Amino acid sequence: MARGSLDWIDRELEALGAKGLRRALEPIGSPQGPEVEVGGRRLVNLCSNDYLALAADPRLRRAAAEAAEREGAGSGASRLVAGDLPVHGALERALAAHAGTEAALLFGSGYHANAGVPAALVGRDDAVFSDVLNHASILDGCLLSRAELVRYRHCDVEELADLLARTRARRKLVVTDAIFSMDGDAAPLRELADLCDRHGAMLYVDEAHAEGVLGPRGGGLAEALGVADRVDVHMGTLGKALGAAGAFVAGERRLVELLVTRARTFVFTTAPAPAASAAALAALGIVATEPERRARLAALVARMKAGLTRLGFDVARVAAPIFPVILGDEARAVAASQALRERGFYVRAIRPPTVPRGTSRLRVTLTAGHTDAQVDAFLAALEEVLPGVATG
Repeated sequence: MARGSLDWIDRELEALGAKGLRRALEPIGSPQGPEVEVGGRRLVNLCSNDYLALAADPRLRRAAAEAAEREGAGSGASRLVAGDLPVHGALERALAAHAGTEAALLFGSGYHANAGVPAALVGRDDAVFSDVLNHASILDGCLLSRAELVRYRHCDVEELADLLARTRARRKLVVTDAIFSMDGDAAPLRELADLCDRHGAMLYVDEAHAEGVLGPRGGGLAEALGVADRVDVHMGTLGKALGAAGAFVAGERRLVELLVTRARTFVFTTAPAPAASAAALAALGIVATEPERRARLAALVARMKAGLTRLGFDVARVAAPIFPVILGDEARAVAASQALRERGFYVRAIRPPTVPRGTSRLRVTLTAGHTDAQVDAFLAALEEVLPGVATG
């Protein structure tokens, strides 16, 4: 390496720090849960996506350990070479049954799925229509597809209808988060399905933050709204409510067969570790047999929603256990995060480019493992902290 060739990085990091945008890793010293150890202190964890409190469940741990003993620590190769293990097929069959589809396909992560699937469905002569607040992985996947990228205003069905009516694209793909990861609001899936039917477009729904949480069987927002059979591409993650790791795409068998051949993020990567897939398989069984976890989570969401509304935050559209406590600029968000930590609550500040400039926030999340007392104590602490970090 040429000496001095990376000196520009020092200046870049200094500039990011001056803007309050430099990020750093912070190891957790305990298993994931409603409380975690950070920096030697036990804190109430209000920034995890472990919505059903399954990440440290003994049944998932046991399933993971048994799979590692049976099938090895790693898969050793891509699925198409020598890495297609029995646990992968078992999990895919269970996921298809869970989603009510003909087939499902595993991916290493939600990012892998969203980055690879659009390019398997659309290309240069096509158009992909994406909500402006879709997750970064969706945007990257749309760009990688080389289709015309058309971004529509957040949940604006009328604008999307006009855009679909005017396009001359060969194939049309509408992509949306089900629950938006930084705001907790829900996509208008019924209306989007109607538009896709009317204009012959494919509908791709990322259920990452709704999988296991919403719907009578935990199938996500599309199931909750009764439109699951109108979604062409159902993407879900295994590392949030299901407490494991990885992701999947579910749909018609011909869709999955196409992805096996064309989705580069499936073809050219090592298959998921057996332990992670077995843990996800165990989690699916719990989701199916313990609906009380979803009921408990829904009750906590209602409690937090009422409390934040009382404090003056706009959370009326929140439809899942994600609450945007918007504080304005980066410094306010960081100061609030630190002040809450001093009071025993672990809530990270979310800043640009993850969210638009001027909307830095605390992203507060709940799990089924939290208690009413923890929610109430957090709300009291937030009320105490707010005068020192005036909202903007």
